[in-house]
Amino acid sequence: MQNLITGRHPVLESLRSDTPPEKIYILFGTRGSAIQQIQQLAKRQGVPVKEIDRPRFLELSSDPNAQGVLAVGASKQYVDLEALLQVSAGKNEPPFLLVLDEIEDPHNVGALIRTAECAGIHGVILPKHHAATLNETVAKASAGASLHLPAAKVTNIASTLDELRSRGVWIVGTDMQGEKAYDEMDYRGAIAIVVGNEGKGIRRLVKEKCDFLVKIPMYGKIGSLNASVAGGLVLFAAARSRQAIQARGETR
Repeated sequence: MQNLITGRHPVLESLRSDTPPEKIYILFGTRGSAIQQIQQLAKRQGVPVKEIDRPRFLELSSDPNAQGVLAVGASKQYVDLEALLQVSAGKNEPPFLLVLDEIEDPHNVGALIRTAECAGIHGVILPKHHAATLNETVAKASAGASLHLPAAKVTNIASTLDELRSRGVWIVGTDMQGEKAYDEMDYRGAIAIVVGNEGKGIRRLVKEKCDFLVKIPMYGKIGSLNASVAGGLVLFAAARSRQAIQARGETR
């Protein structure tokens, strides 16, 4: 099955990634500065661009937000855990990872990956089962960030957390019953932040593998936040803390 990337910004990001698309289709008559950038960058990358009529375009993608452009790319290439740790080593930074525990909505996955990339996360870890894959919808929701951020798919999240802990990585889970507020946590050093399923949160066994659980205080009538919003708050609290510490040359 072809991996389709739709939308002007996601297609641009796919051209800027390490694995550019194989081909780009533009709906006949589509114009604009972003389309010009796509055409110019595709020419430099050696990626063929073809204008097609509306019936053919709709055959390829029925996405109403395609904005008249789509790219055909290879499937997302997943890496192993070691490769994620090598990313941080190459930047001379302590590991900063995001773990998604059975998040099923691709829009939530995309939003979290977009936030993670902006926060400086080195890589994301997802389970092989009961979770959204990094497909076209995720690429669109992440504004192309999923094409840049290294991702590892693992069989067992709990055992993966054990492996990370053995490598000196502290595990921080997001949970409504957490013992600390998310903005009171010490995020220095090597950390992995775990965000749980939209409805059930972090699974019990995964929760038991966490070194710390952090909560986000609620002040309204609704008792919880959307998974991507909650994850975003924690990611940027961690990023802010880490940047301040690194600027002073400190570690945990």
